[in-house]
Amino acid sequence: MKKIALTLLVASVGLMAADGAALYKKCQSCHGAKAEKKALNKSQVIAGWDAAKTEASLKGYKDGTYGGPMKGLMKGQVASLSDADMQAIADKIGK
Repeated sequence: MKKIALTLLVASVGLMAADGAALYKKCQSCHGAKAEKKALNKSQVIAGWDAAKTEASLKGYKDGTYGGPMKGLMKGQVASLSDADMQAIADKIGK
């Protein structure tokens, strides 16, 4: 019985959607509460980017195929994010 309950718990956690607003809090100190700032005065302002562009850039930072002066810093910031996390953050920024 415990194994079934644990399996159901794990399955339900896997189905929960990532919370983009909660995940974005980590980004606010550099990008601003509404993504309106140039991070460390070096990046582009990401407010107004559509979700697809933001998600692609986050994935690119993670795999090392995207980025300018902030590439090294951002690779570390996104390293622990799942694809669902990146999509949720992108959706939050795109709204």
